[in-house]
Amino acid sequence: MTHAIGSRSTVPGISRRQFIATSIAGGTALALGGHSAFAKAGDTLKIGFVSPRTGPLAGFGQTDGYVLDLARKALAGGLDIGGKKYSVEILDQDTQSDPSRAGQLAKDLINNQAIDLMLAVSTPEVINPVADACEAAGVPCLSTVMPWEAWYFGRGAKPGAPSPFKWTYHFGFGVGEFFKTYISQWNLIETNKKVGVMYPNDADGNAIRANLAPLLAKQGFTIVDPGAYETGTTDYSSQIALFKQEGVEIFNSFPIPPDFAAFWRQAAQQGLIKQIKICQVAKTGLFPSDIEALGDLGMKISSAAYWHKAFPYKSPLTGVSGSELADGYEAASGKQWTQQLGASMSLLDAGFEALKASTDAKDKAAVAKALSQLKTETMIGKVDFTSGPVANVSPGPIIGTQWVAAKEGSKFPLDYVVTENATDPKVPVEAKLLPYNG
Repeated sequence: MTHAIGSRSTVPGISRRQFIATSIAGGTALALGGHSAFAKAGDTLKIGFVSPRTGPLAGFGQTDGYVLDLARKALAGGLDIGGKKYSVEILDQDTQSDPSRAGQLAKDLINNQAIDLMLAVSTPEVINPVADACEAAGVPCLSTVMPWEAWYFGRGAKPGAPSPFKWTYHFGFGVGEFFKTYISQWNLIETNKKVGVMYPNDADGNAIRANLAPLLAKQGFTIVDPGAYETGTTDYSSQIALFKQEGVEIFNSFPIPPDFAAFWRQAAQQGLIKQIKICQVAKTGLFPSDIEALGDLGMKISSAAYWHKAFPYKSPLTGVSGSELADGYEAASGKQWTQQLGASMSLLDAGFEALKASTDAKDKAAVAKALSQLKTETMIGKVDFTSGPVANVSPGPIIGTQWVAAKEGSKFPLDYVVTENATDPKVPVEAKLLPYNG
């Protein structure tokens, strides 16, 4: 899936003729077969964009084609940096949800495509191998959508020690944001505060177990943890039996979609869900397709949003608002909007803001320095690498949400409502949290 500005890729709903006319009206002499508006190959910036478009993590990449088309249209006239105009190529690649492939794609973009900046999005299975390849090769890399602790400590950084990373930067939610959100969300409903957790043996699960669970325990929640499970597990009878025995009323997990679907169906068959008042799922349950696949079992599952169309921010790259982004995607695709739209847009927003802030966009060290000093507002809100909890990291919001039945006459069967906003009070609360049972 490699496209460049100047290819046939345009925004869905815009004809080729309209696209050309828009470009010319904007003063662009862009030739659809190449880059005749720009004199030299050295005036072209190459941006790698790596995400999971297929495989078990495909929900994270479902909207990337639409977002990339919007970005390409916005960049069709080139990018002005320091009085110089650059052509821009965005070379997007699908990891197929395979960490090994992610690393291989990153090396190909670095060694064979000679990219100037790498953008990686969604889950440790994508981001960490890409970031590691960039760190080894001395290529600036920006990423988002995974807990920053799983990115930072999961790649070898040590608590209290200086950052070992020179080229790689990550923004978005961390354990601190999950903690604030879960405390805020879980106190909206009266429970016995017993939390059954299913944390997998992967970068996400290990980071959450080590950092989040102790914080929740200090707030009076009893953590019932049957231990790390392996991705691909098919029988969850022992975990379910433990949760029933302990009387847990809150369930929390960070699974991939197939694992959660298998667990939750078994939990229904074995009677566990009858006692659950809050089912709080991260990583899975983020997208309508995940919930629809569960049928009635998916209704009133609680989630958390790293972006929602209610976020009151605009994209500096494309100028679109949250509602415009969501509505445009639904009109173009016929599918319901997802939170990934704003997250992927924010990655492009921040990446191009860093390029514009650099003293020389073709100098990798200058771009890395610009990333380290980046302080801007994107589609998800603030990105600020000057005041993070550790170097190379800018934390971001995660907002409490819930899946409920859509109102009669709605285009889609589900509605995704905001139920709390502890990590960003500018995001409006839309609905009261409903108990999963009871």
